[in-house]
Amino acid sequence: MSYALNEVEATAKRAARGAGYNWGLAEEAAKATRWLCAQGLDGTAVLAGLLEAGYAADLSAHVPQSLQGEWQAGAPLCPLATGAAVSDCAAGLKQAPLELGSVSQPAMVLPFAALAARQTGTCITVEGKGFQAVTDGFQLQCEGTLPDAADRLTIRAAGNIAQPNPSCTRAEPEESVWATLNRYAHKTYAPATEESRLLGAGAGLSDND
Repeated sequence: MSYALNEVEATAKRAARGAGYNWGLAEEAAKATRWLCAQGLDGTAVLAGLLEAGYAADLSAHVPQSLQGEWQAGAPLCPLATGAAVSDCAAGLKQAPLELGSVSQPAMVLPFAALAARQTGTCITVEGKGFQAVTDGFQLQCEGTLPDAADRLTIRAAGNIAQPNPSCTRAEPEESVWATLNRYAHKTYAPATEESRLLGAGAGLSDND
């Protein structure tokens, strides 16, 4: 199936919230998922993989314990919370690269690197074992294969884009991936009450005949 990016963003937001992220990070997840899809990457699969990992249930265990030196936690870093911190610390990338420890779904860091690129006016390079991605904030160039997890990431203000990924205006997630996002999204819907069921039924118990 093919979906407009607006629909992808709306579904991603509800899915992230349904998985337990607060509305602020859910909105960041939605924007990030849409950005990845617009760059020709399967952002929906990246988000689904992250939500299935269940980090939102104990997010404090998956955020950097310190923003000094290498960023790491006692468990794999959540790319949403970590990515938001990367964009907050964008100015520092002009002075020194940023080293991250183990990160789940590192592709989800790329939209935040793009935000850092726009803030600093420079290209930002994100690299790990077997892949490198460069963004100027608007376009993305990827080399290698983005993994489901990276033991280490380096983010630096450097690079240039020679062959950007083709841009996309729609997303084509796998049926199982879309079903996963909707499963989490449905958790945000209020359960039906007897009153709402009656109102939705039209006449309810009244008899106008």
